[in-house]
Amino acid sequence: MNAVEFVMGHALQWGSVALLMIGLYIVMTRGNLIKKVAGLNIFQGGVFLFYISIANVRDGTAPIVHEDAVLYSNPLPHVLILTAIVVAVATTSLALALIVRIRESYGSIEEDEMAEADMG
Repeated sequence: MNAVEFVMGHALQWGSVALLMIGLYIVMTRGNLIKKVAGLNIFQGGVFLFYISIANVRDGTAPIVHEDAVLYSNPLPHVLILTAIVVAVATTSLALALIVRIRESYGSIEEDEMAEADMG
């Protein structure tokens, strides 16, 4: 197997790593709280894609017992991702509600302006 076949054979994993890095970069470098929440959502999407991509079973069947089925797909990663999606929605809604309160208190959602307001 050469390098091109390896990269193309793991395209979903490479895509998930790209989403993880983009999301992490946004969270670390942006001062706007809304942009940080968007970066967190991109990061979470990368995690979801990674778990779903590694759960793929080639030629696997649904996990229903049949006499002729030999290889089953494990449903656990998909169930965990459904739970993680619910947690991600709850986290996003809580973060946005907190940002609304921060805006009311500080008059801004920029980190440097909030730090200035605390100092002065």
